[in-house]
Amino acid sequence: MGKIHWAKTIGWGEEQFDDLRMAGYAYLRQGKYEIALTFFEALMVLDPESAYDAQTLGGLYLQLNNPVKALKCFDRALKIEADHAPTLLNVAKALFMLGKKEEGLKLVHILENEPNIVISNTAKALIMAYS
Repeated sequence: MGKIHWAKTIGWGEEQFDDLRMAGYAYLRQGKYEIALTFFEALMVLDPESAYDAQTLGGLYLQLNNPVKALKCFDRALKIEADHAPTLLNVAKALFMLGKKEEGLKLVHILENEPNIVISNTAKALIMAYS
């Protein structure tokens, strides 16, 4: 038996996915991470090729102090969209949370040269904190 394509089965498309994302993001912005988590977990089942949803779900797991699950989500996001700097930065954060300092430092040393100043400054701050 093959995988069930849930979005087709229930007749959902991008409009419904966007509505679900917006609701989940609204809870995320309010700091209601457990509630937001359920929205993004559902999205990963309904729209498994969304790098944004995988990265956001990983970020929620980081906020909820679950770096192992976060890394799985980030890995999934990077398989969809390789070299996504915000996702790589979150991978580094998860590695630091897991005590994998050397791996985390290797990654943030790469990211300190990122053109996006938010990413590069955060990477530099992590280097100072963990060096």
